[in-house]
Amino acid sequence: MTDPRPYHILSYGTLLGTQVFQSFVGGIIAFRALPRPQFASLQTAIFPIYFSMQTALPVVVGLTASRGGQALGLSGLTAPENCCSTLLPMATVAVTGLVNLFVLRPLTTNVMRERKHQETRDGKKSYDAGPHSKEMLALNKKFGRVHGISSLVNMVSLIATVYYGAVLSKRLQ
Repeated sequence: MTDPRPYHILSYGTLLGTQVFQSFVGGIIAFRALPRPQFASLQTAIFPIYFSMQTALPVVVGLTASRGGQALGLSGLTAPENCCSTLLPMATVAVTGLVNLFVLRPLTTNVMRERKHQETRDGKKSYDAGPHSKEMLALNKKFGRVHGISSLVNMVSLIATVYYGAVLSKRLQ
């Protein structure tokens, strides 16, 4: 129970699996299968949990990094040989999770709320065929920009996670 290696592998596997599933399976299937309002409600409920996991799991991965079953600890993580291979990718994943959780998700939610109000004023859904009011066009553009940035940040996180997986695989004996 004191060997950090099982916790390390399980935490890393959970992190990678969650990222791949949410980015390439669950989100896409939900978008195709659900009407847009239900899809938005589902994503609104999932994202806080997903981004929290994306923030917490890399911390666990970093804290359970070891050599021969001996935890590296913070001083071992910051050692030159581990800084770029373990600390940097896991810190990247944690920071991108924080950015999505506390900056981009609230921005996206606010734009969605503004679009709802504009839909009431316009008498037309934001995703209905045009023409749209200037206000709705601006909100749709803002939503697309914020959502795109969030997706890009998520992809950076996934790339950092996969990079660490390659590093981890080279350590296996």
